[in-house]
Parts: sequence; C-alpha cells; structure tokens
Amino acid sequence: MPDTAARRPLRADARRNRERILTTAQEAFAVHGAGASLEEIARRAGVGSATLHRHFPSRRSLLEAVFHDRVEALCAKARQHAQESEPGTALFSWLRDFNAYAATCRGLAASLAHGDREPEPVRRNEGCTTVIADAAGELLRRAQLSGAARPGVRVEELLALVGTIALATEHRADDEQARRLLDMVIDGVRAERQEP
Repeated sequence: MPDTAARRPLRADARRNRERILTTAQEAFAVHGAGASLEEIARRAGVGSATLHRHFPSRRSLLEAVFHDRVEALCAKARQHAQESEPGTALFSWLRDFNAYAATCRGLAASLAHGDREPEPVRRNEGCTTVIADAAGELLRRAQLSGAARPGVRVEELLALVGTIALATEHRADDEQARRLLDMVIDGVRAERQEP
C-alpha cells in the first residue's frame, strides 16, 4: 500500500511547492555548497520547513533531486565514450568528465561521500551515487578486461579519489590543480604496458 501512495501523482499545489524548493535549492547549493541551510531554502521557496521535509526527508534526498539531471547527462557521456572509444580511452575520458562535473557541484562530493551517516530516504538503486558507480564500474570493467587498467582497482576507490580531488580543490579559482591531480590518478590506474 505505501508503494501505491508513493506513486500517486502530486496535487498541483504540491507539485508547485516541490518545483520551487528544487529551483531555490539549486541556487543555494551553487552559492553556498551542499551545506546550504535547508531552513533558508524553505523560506526562500515560500514554504515551511515541514513542507520541504515532506518532499525531501533529508539533505541527501534534496541533493539527489537537484543533481539528478546532471548525473543522468554524466552517465550518458559514459555510454557515449564506451561506444566511440577504446576501453582505456573511454574510462580516462569519462574520469575527466566526472572530475569537471564534481568541480562544478560545490560540496556535493562531500555530502554524497558522507551521506550514509544519515538515514537513506531514497531507494538505493535510484541514488546519484549508485548511478555514477554503475556507469564508472562498467567503464572500469571494460578497461580492465582490455588490459588498459590495472586489475586490482575497484570502482569505489576510483570514485573516492575523484571525489577527494573535488574536495581538495573546491575553493581554487581555476581547475588546473584538479586536472593535474586527476592525471596522477589516471597514471596510477593505467596498466603498466599502456602508453601515457
């Protein structure tokens, strides 16, 4: 029965509230990072805190909703690289895309990395983290099978490294340091026989 209720379409006023919350949250996260005040987001959206939490029970669920479309585009890039490039090139090109994406999403890497400390309100198979891990995992698997990437590398480790780069370079004026750090990660992931 709860599943049916969850799938029921929102009333028009609830849908408008949800959209205002998402728009306001996107602006707030762009300026203040993923730690932006939820109460301030609710106030600016013209809704109460309870309304915000009814639509988004946790900060993570709000972040997931705000970044959903961008994550889908990032995963589409993974599929495109897989179709158009050799496995190693596909993986390393997509890691550069992911690095650029993480740099534009202030605080998202930290929030998603540490989000498991709060109750998970969204089904695991729908979350940004899972969708990104699935896309990266397929690219990594193909690169390892082709001999382009070291066999012992795990997708969780790879994503943690890119997330750490985003955290370490988040307040830099340019992206040069993030690119250089990612190149070091790629050199470490690349199989020894693979040319740089």
